[in-house]
Amino acid sequence: MTANAADPRLAEALKATGEAVNAELDRLLPLPDGPEARVIEAMRYASLDGGKRLRPLLVMLSASLFNVAPSSALRVGCAVEMIHCYSLVHDDLPCMDDDDLRRGRPTCHRQFDEATALLAGDALLTRAFEVLAAEPTHADPAVRCQLVWELAHASGGAGMVGGQMVDLRAAELSMDVAAITRLQQMKTGRLICFSCEAGAVLAKAAPNLRQALKNYAHDLGLAFQIADDLLDVEGDVSQVGKRVGKDADAGKATFVSLLGVERARAQARMLADQACAHLDPFGDKADLLRATARFVVERQA
Repeated sequence: MTANAADPRLAEALKATGEAVNAELDRLLPLPDGPEARVIEAMRYASLDGGKRLRPLLVMLSASLFNVAPSSALRVGCAVEMIHCYSLVHDDLPCMDDDDLRRGRPTCHRQFDEATALLAGDALLTRAFEVLAAEPTHADPAVRCQLVWELAHASGGAGMVGGQMVDLRAAELSMDVAAITRLQQMKTGRLICFSCEAGAVLAKAAPNLRQALKNYAHDLGLAFQIADDLLDVEGDVSQVGKRVGKDADAGKATFVSLLGVERARAQARMLADQACAHLDPFGDKADLLRATARFVVERQA
């Protein structure tokens, strides 16, 4: 996702979120003196100045629905981004997807080495929970505890990590649309869901409003993944910033391989429309979340 969104307000929100996240990550990941500085350098390399910043944007936008302090939302957004970046560092390792390019530059293990990349991912993971648990994130310890629990659940064996395990086995499994949907809900959707619900958690919002955001996130996550599958088939490496065509090369079933390009694109647009409909309880305040859903399916990177 780049800042050239069709909606100028979304383009500005993307730009502002990217700048705020970079500044906060820079502050949260200071370089120490001593030989351990190398792993911090790798953490910074993997997380600063790159990526779509979709998850922090969703945190910021969901929090704005409830007038949550931007400083609190930003810390949660940075924690999610650390989790996301750690997962990319580990996904790119030779024992996983074995990729050399990420965000248009060498992957972390190519820039440093495999051991340093592994440790950098571990350190980003643990730093994320340290940030969530700290008092500046929210004055109420119960809210901080809930954020930690929700992000741990979204990231672990029942979420992103479990989805990655299924993905690693996908070529040997019989994967139909239902199985692919479950895989992607775990691997990609759970973090997106946390990001959308985080604003409601921070605000101690009513259950029906939190559920509306959860429903939005469910459809948004699937639309995002279908768009990602389309980019793997149709995208250009210079725009996407990573290797394309790898799913077909690995013989993995995807939404595109099962549905075909046109049906997959139509499905992504339908899911984006459904996602927007879930935001009706918020009225005009959710317009940027609606613009995000539409932009996710049209992105070129």
